[in-house]
Amino acid sequence: MYRKVIEETKEKMIKNCEFYQKDMLSLRAGRANPQILDKIMVDYYGTQTPLKQMGNISAPEPRLLTISLWDVKAIPLAEKAILKSDLGLNPSNDGKIIRLVVPELNEERRKELTKVVRKSAEETKVAIRGARRDAMEQIKKLKKDSQITEDDQKKAEDELQKLTDSKIKDVDKIAAEKEKEIMSV
Repeated sequence: MYRKVIEETKEKMIKNCEFYQKDMLSLRAGRANPQILDKIMVDYYGTQTPLKQMGNISAPEPRLLTISLWDVKAIPLAEKAILKSDLGLNPSNDGKIIRLVVPELNEERRKELTKVVRKSAEETKVAIRGARRDAMEQIKKLKKDSQITEDDQKKAEDELQKLTDSKIKDVDKIAAEKEKEIMSV
């Protein structure tokens, strides 16, 4: 009976970790990474279209991204969307390809980014703990309704705590890796 509660909670926690990891991939760390453009939406003939669905994005050099759109008429639209984003990148094009030079991060910007990483990590941990709390309440209700024994309740709570600790460790590991990447020159 309590197994279902634990499995649902585990799925929620895994989704939280995956979302955090994806979020960290889109954070610019001074290195050209095509995933920093994942959130950019282009107003393409009146429809908000993800830039990554409009062409090929690649990183031929450590500090350069190239975007070759399938429809060259959309280049000005894509440039406008990139300029409007909070990435701070200036696109240039030769009529066929958009080039984005990723500048070196200065020390101040690196520190700001590590704060963003930590804040986002803490928000993810809060979400994981919230999932644990909800599951604990469901288990207490099952015990109160005499659907599980006290031993089952104790076993479920221990399992939930181990699961929570494991996922929080995962978040800390992702955050530490991202901070190291940001701080490396």
